[in-house]
Amino acid sequence: MLTILGFAMIATFLVLIMTKKMSPIAALVLIPALFCVAVGQGAQLGDYVIEGVGNLAPTAAMLMFAIVYFGVMIDVGLFDPIVRGILKFCQADPMRIVVGTAVLAAIVSLDGDGSTTFMITVSAMYPLYKRLKMSLVVMTGVAATANGVMNTLPWGGPTARAATALKLDASEIFVPMIPALAMGLLAVFVLAYVLGIRERKRLGMLTLDEALAREPEPETVSAGTGTGAGGKDRLRKGTGASASGTGEVSGTSTGGTEDEGGDDEEFQGLDPDRSTLRPKLYWFNAGLTAALLTAMIMELMPIPVLFLLGAALALTVNFPHMPDQRARIAAHADNVLNVSGMVFAAAVFTGVLTGTGMVEHMADWVVGAVPEAMGPHMAIVTGLLSLPLTYFMSNDGFYFGVLPVLAEAGAAHGVSPLEIARASLAGQALHMSSPLVPAVYVLVGMAKVEFGDHTRFTVKWAVLTSLVVLAAGVLFGIM
Repeated sequence: MLTILGFAMIATFLVLIMTKKMSPIAALVLIPALFCVAVGQGAQLGDYVIEGVGNLAPTAAMLMFAIVYFGVMIDVGLFDPIVRGILKFCQADPMRIVVGTAVLAAIVSLDGDGSTTFMITVSAMYPLYKRLKMSLVVMTGVAATANGVMNTLPWGGPTARAATALKLDASEIFVPMIPALAMGLLAVFVLAYVLGIRERKRLGMLTLDEALAREPEPETVSAGTGTGAGGKDRLRKGTGASASGTGEVSGTSTGGTEDEGGDDEEFQGLDPDRSTLRPKLYWFNAGLTAALLTAMIMELMPIPVLFLLGAALALTVNFPHMPDQRARIAAHADNVLNVSGMVFAAAVFTGVLTGTGMVEHMADWVVGAVPEAMGPHMAIVTGLLSLPLTYFMSNDGFYFGVLPVLAEAGAAHGVSPLEIARASLAGQALHMSSPLVPAVYVLVGMAKVEFGDHTRFTVKWAVLTSLVVLAAGVLFGIM
C-alpha cells in the first residue's frame, strides 16, 4: 500500500505542477500533507516536516549564501571575461546562443555547484534570449542537462556518495567514466546545436544591428539580481559594445540612441559600465573564489560555513560602506527568498516521503521487480534504474538507500561494485531537473520560466543524454 501511495503522491505532484494547477511551493507542501493523512500518519506530520527541514537546512543555508557570494562576484565583474568571450562568439545568432549556453554551463559547472552554474549562465544569457525572443525553456533545458553531466565530478556529489555508500575510492569510479561522460557532454552540445538551428529557423537569421534595434520585452531586468536596489544597473539596455579586455565601451552614444559599432561590436548581457564593477579588486576576488572552491574540494569546513564566510568577506572588501552592502543584499534578496522558500517546501515532501516509509517500500519494490535473469547485467539495470530513481528521490536516498541493495544483487552474479557505482552515475543528466533538486529552482526562478514548462521540455532530452552516457559506458567496457 505504501508503495502505491508513494508513486501516487509523486505522480499527483508532477501532474499538478506540469498542468499549472498549483505552484511548486504549494504542491510540495499540500500534496505530501494530504498523503500523510491518507496513510494514517497525520499525527506524525509535524515530526516528519521538522526532520525534513532539519535535513535540508544546511542546503538552504548553502544556497542562500552562495547566491549572495556569486551574485556579488557577478556584480563586481569576476566572470565578465568568460561572459564576454561567450557573447562575442554568440553575436545575434540563435544557434550560437544556444551552443554558447551549453558551453558556458559546462565550464562553470567545474566548480561542482549547480546553483553557481545557473546563476552565472542565466545572468549572462537571459538578456540575449529576451531581446531575440528566443525560447527560455531552451536555455533552462540546455543549462540543466549540461550541468547534470558535469555534476558527476568527484566533488559534485553523486560520485562521492556512490564511493561512500559502497566503500570505494572516488577516483576509481570517476576516471574510467570520463570517456562515457565526454560522450554525454558531446550529446549536450549536439542537442544545443539542433535546438539552436530550430530557433534560428523559427526566428530567422538576424544581424547584430537588427537585434539591437529590437525593443526588449517589458521585464528586461537582469535575472541575476532580482528587482531590489541596484538591480537594474547590471543589464546593458541593448547597446553594442566592443570586447575590450577591460570591459570598456568603444564609440560614443548620444541622446540615448543605439551605438553603430564596427565589426567587433558585441551584444552585451552584463553592462560593462555598471557601477558595481571593482576592476582593481579583480585578482583579490579571483583568489578568494579559488580559495573557496579549493576549501570546498578539500572539505576543510562544511560548505554552508565556507559560503557564509566568503559572502561576508566579499561584501566587506568590495563594498566597505554599509549602504552599498545593503544595496547588494537587497539586489539578490528575491533570489534568496525564492530559493530558500522552495527548499524548505521541498523539506515537507522529502520528510513525508521518508518518514512514512514510502521511499523505502518504493525502492524495495523496484529492486524486487528486476528479473533473476537480469542478474549478470545488473550494471545496465542499475544505469536504467538511476534515471527514474534519482529523479523521484534525492541523491542521498538513491545512493545510500538503493545503491547498496543493487550492488549486493550484482555481487551475487559476479558484477563488480565498481561497475554498479559507475552505472549509477548515468541518470545525473535527468536528476538535475528533478523537483527535489534545490538548484533547479534557482534556474527556473532567475529565467522566469514555469517549473512545469521546464519539466515538459527538458525531461525527454535529459533522458536521451543519460542513455547516451549509459550506452557509451557499455560500449567502452566501463560497465
